[in-house]
Amino acid sequence: MSEQIKWSIDQAHSEIAFKVRHLMISHVRGVFKIFDASIYTTGKDFTNAEIDVWMDTSSVSTGDAGRDEHLKSEDFFNSEVHPQIRFTASTMDKLDTPGPGKYELWGKLTMVGISKKIKLDLHFGGIANDPAGKERAGFTIKGTINRKDWGLEWNKVLEAGGLLVSDEVAISCDVELINIGAKNLVMELEGNVPAEIS
Repeated sequence: MSEQIKWSIDQAHSEIAFKVRHLMISHVRGVFKIFDASIYTTGKDFTNAEIDVWMDTSSVSTGDAGRDEHLKSEDFFNSEVHPQIRFTASTMDKLDTPGPGKYELWGKLTMVGISKKIKLDLHFGGIANDPAGKERAGFTIKGTINRKDWGLEWNKVLEAGGLLVSDEVAISCDVELINIGAKNLVMELEGNVPAEIS
């Protein structure tokens, strides 16, 4: 039986980003500067991986300080009350489409205390060793959600008609994971081995 392996996010080579339409003619792009994850696989098979990713809402960055503060306010993420956005998943279905490594990732996205099931498109780039011999796995993840499903309804109606910001939010992530070892060994090194294991 294959052992469970823990993977961590290499934050220097990963990005969690989103974009929304502004004035219905262009896009505003944002990223979360602080994020982390707990990911476990059986062997190196990611199709049944246990995924738990969280983002610090106060770390949102769109390149404009005033807009960032608005996103942290009660109109949007309400960072003081809801400091994290969380995504958990355990189902990854391989797609029968041309090209290797294409999957659907199903999971639960929790924002401002509301949890909804979502589907993301995932491309698995493969596994490779870096120059230091560490094993890495790469993924590109994309999807679209409607922010109103999480009660994020703030907007302004323009004089000429239409809305200031779109309800639709495009998610775009590039994630590089590092194999940090067998689950039990990692727990032992972290001092978290349950009594029945130690």
